[in-house]
Amino acid sequence: MTDVEFFFDLGSPYSYLAYHQLPKIASARGAGIVWRPVLLGGIFKATGNASPIEIPAKGRYTMVDLERWADYWGIPFSINPWFPFNTLTLMRGATGTLLLGAEPFQRYLAAMFHALFGDPRNLNEPAELAWVLERAGLPEARFAELVNAPEVKDRLKADTSEAVERGVFGAPTMFVGREMFWGQDRLLFVDRALAGAP
Repeated sequence: MTDVEFFFDLGSPYSYLAYHQLPKIASARGAGIVWRPVLLGGIFKATGNASPIEIPAKGRYTMVDLERWADYWGIPFSINPWFPFNTLTLMRGATGTLLLGAEPFQRYLAAMFHALFGDPRNLNEPAELAWVLERAGLPEARFAELVNAPEVKDRLKADTSEAVERGVFGAPTMFVGREMFWGQDRLLFVDRALAGAP
């Protein structure tokens, strides 16, 4: 069975869209998903790339583009008024819950993505983050323990460095074997790769 690697950052709205669509594609092709949390800010720094939001005209267009894609796929989406975010803590949380296992990881992803782009909340506020964590079944104290664990910090750094070494410059980025696909609008090509198309 072929797997697809999914490099993502919770603060990326395009990662949010891909998060909703990629499992459907993988399931239809009998493929697995290898979830790869990375720090997009670290990737930008290493590659010289930047968020489209930093370019005013591109930023305005991006918001329209996101709404178009969400409408096309029927995905609940709201522009988060506190966007963009520093996602270091959130991505350590993703890495930490992934190490705990598939079930807590998926609960965490669902809760965080929803709080960022489904029903937006200000996750920069500790009380808001604690509320979302509680809903995900991850007590705040346990979360703090996870995100401060050396092995979690090291794993996120290593996975982010690996992404850069493999040519990743933004999120989401998918790999099927050695083939790289950047952006949720390339999911068609991910599907074709999983189907074995030349």
